[in-house]
Amino acid sequence: MKTIMVLAAGPLQIPAIATAKRLGLRVIAVDADPKAPGLALADVRRIVDITDYEACFAVAREDNPHGAIQICSEVSIPVIGRLNDALGWHGISAKVAIRATNKHLMRQAFAAGGAPSPRSFGVSTEEEAAVAGALIAGPKIVKPSRCSGSRGVTRIAEDARGSELVAAFRRALSFSADRGVVIEEFIDGPEFSVEMLIWNGRSHVLTVTDKVTTGAPYFVETGHSQPSLFSGADRKRIEDAAIAGVRALGLDWTAAHAEVRLGAGGPEIMEIGARLGGDFITTELVPRSTGIDMVAGAVRLALGEEPDLTPRHPPRGAAIRYLTPRPGRITAISGLEAARRSPEVRIVDVYVSAGETVPEITSSLSRSGHVIAEGVTAEDAIRSAEAARDTIRIETVSSSGDAGAC
Repeated sequence: MKTIMVLAAGPLQIPAIATAKRLGLRVIAVDADPKAPGLALADVRRIVDITDYEACFAVAREDNPHGAIQICSEVSIPVIGRLNDALGWHGISAKVAIRATNKHLMRQAFAAGGAPSPRSFGVSTEEEAAVAGALIAGPKIVKPSRCSGSRGVTRIAEDARGSELVAAFRRALSFSADRGVVIEEFIDGPEFSVEMLIWNGRSHVLTVTDKVTTGAPYFVETGHSQPSLFSGADRKRIEDAAIAGVRALGLDWTAAHAEVRLGAGGPEIMEIGARLGGDFITTELVPRSTGIDMVAGAVRLALGEEPDLTPRHPPRGAAIRYLTPRPGRITAISGLEAARRSPEVRIVDVYVSAGETVPEITSSLSRSGHVIAEGVTAEDAIRSAEAARDTIRIETVSSSGDAGAC
């Protein structure tokens, strides 16, 4: 029996643990939190910091897995790269892992490999930020060089004053895992993600996802749908850009989640994660829309096996929409059962309760719940998800006493 090591056992990693068990694998779950819910599902449970390479290496030496994986998060991707090198496992190397989790190094790799991406600069001080800001004409994006979930990302207008750039720099720096910040040109246009599995040097695109965001200044994602509603020609350009980015980064034997904007001059890669996409894109939407179990594919890749891309059902539409109520203290929540009764709605989940405070939407962690729906087409799924979302009312009152609802 083969064994796989799953780094992290929180809710996002449960699909990897459950899928590996279903595939007949022995599962080692590793998490620093002894209360992580995925630990109970595993055959072997290790209470270890997943960012501590030496500790994870010790677990691997003791328990003898055949590979390691983390899905929907990149916190331990550098550790997995080092484990792959040290133990001869399939997957990305330590060098590639660093490049794939640092947005400045990623931009350099895209430039060297001819993959389309915005002009950018890596900075670490306010003085460097001021110089970079002056070199980029037009609106700019300021983001942490290593972070995820839209945290610390701010758009700066073309006529922004120096104080605004400094504030955005400080905000990005506070979220950055490596104390670096990236300042890059803003690409205006619709957003997408490309969901891929890569092995033997070939990228296999499973689908292109359309995205909805809050827009400036934070661009928090509030919805995703599959398959893309854009033309076949546009999808081909987006896919080609993502594949070029994967090649430039040197990704192989891994899942990949490429985020792309379609600008006036064509597709531009925002970033590529050497992992499955989060936000339920790959754990819920991909299998519903394509019939392909992408989590199982990623598990197989981590073991050096070719994944099965045979669809289990004909293509359908799938969509998720997030709940983003007005900031303030929650006074009431209603409409959940009505939303669940919709025939195309599959999942309704609310993360908040009456009495809690809803913050301003500045990152993915600020969202209050989600609805997932299916349909014959993507349009059908979007309509059902948005109708269910709008049925749910989260009533809030601000500190000033103003009331609102979503």
